[in-house]
Amino acid sequence: MFNRSRRNLAHWFTLSMGAILIIFAGIIYYQRSVNSLEQIDRLLYKKARVMAANIEYGLRQGKEHIDLSNVPILGNYSPPSDSEVVYARWYSATGQLQQFYGAQPSDRIQAIAAFQTIQSPPEWLRQLTLPVHQKGRTIGYLQIAIPLTDAQETLRELLIVMVVTLPLTLGAISLVGWFLGGLAMQPIQNAYAQMQRFTSDASHELRAPLATILSNAQVGLLSPVDAGKPKHSRLEKIAETAKSMNRLVTDLLFLARQAGQLDPNSLQSIHLNDLLKNTIATSSIQGVAQHLSLHLELPEERVMIKGNSDLLKQAITNLLTNACKYTLPEGTVWLRLLNQSHRILIQIEDRGIGIPEADLPHIFDRFYRVDEERTRKKGGSGLGLAIAQQIVEAHGGHLTVSSEVGKGSLFQIELPLS
Repeated sequence: MFNRSRRNLAHWFTLSMGAILIIFAGIIYYQRSVNSLEQIDRLLYKKARVMAANIEYGLRQGKEHIDLSNVPILGNYSPPSDSEVVYARWYSATGQLQQFYGAQPSDRIQAIAAFQTIQSPPEWLRQLTLPVHQKGRTIGYLQIAIPLTDAQETLRELLIVMVVTLPLTLGAISLVGWFLGGLAMQPIQNAYAQMQRFTSDASHELRAPLATILSNAQVGLLSPVDAGKPKHSRLEKIAETAKSMNRLVTDLLFLARQAGQLDPNSLQSIHLNDLLKNTIATSSIQGVAQHLSLHLELPEERVMIKGNSDLLKQAITNLLTNACKYTLPEGTVWLRLLNQSHRILIQIEDRGIGIPEADLPHIFDRFYRVDEERTRKKGGSGLGLAIAQQIVEAHGGHLTVSSEVGKGSLFQIELPLS
């Protein structure tokens, strides 16, 4: 129980911290992408402004004249080796191509947008189209582009670092979560252990005075007193109450001592076919089922598991007793053993009064009774199903129930194969 709680704490801690870490890494990657693009845009704009500043514009013989001879890259000067400019283009004010450097472009300008990211196999480019104004009018458009290779490589390296470090960080977080979960569960585990010791000690101490009360009542019943007289009736009531309290104390002592997983040294190979035959043949089961039809269904092959035979027998006895008590006379109760490929099922099915749907989630709780008055009349303490569930879970299995009022109930023990 505590290991499961500790695993849950570590699991949710890892999920929450991992989600925060992934979101934080995503924000960092996005911010780095935006910053890289802004740096490229500033560089691109700076180059475009330098080129535009060298464009000479004037009127010759009443006509507009644009001189690009002094413009870097587009003019008469060879572009420097470190210019990074993939291409440069000059379009007239009407969008007609006038001059270019680099790959052959289309004859007319395609877009007037300022910045664009375009794919020019085998690389991605950042392009700027800059309107050039002189004397209050637009004289043309300067279009240049530089590659995004360096920025992409930087982002790729960052992504690789994140892909490598994130799993390692999540692993470290899970270990820290497991450690912190252990620290968080320690006070609860100590308190639970103290409660177990108290229950065990109190149950043990109560058995002695109960035995004394019961023995004295039984001795009193042996005295020559006519049956039915007040004294005899009171002694019978004392004896029955003492027996009921003794059963209750025994159940509490069992719950306190058998909590948690079983000691590996107590496990042995169990022939489940024989165990179920012996269980159904016990006097306690035969006594409670004397007015019922009790059927045992076993597979032909032998079914073997590792476990504690005494505890498993007690769990099955508790479930069978419960099924027989709440099945009307002449009713039927089935005990089945099913051997499946990856699990073993033990089913106890009855055609009894059934359990209301609202009570199903609580029937394995200690001291829970579906019908308080009826359960007390039948001698139940409300611990039988809790004990059965604790035994099954100690064997690494699960105990489930399905029921319908007036039609009966099906209790199923699922055990893992050894």
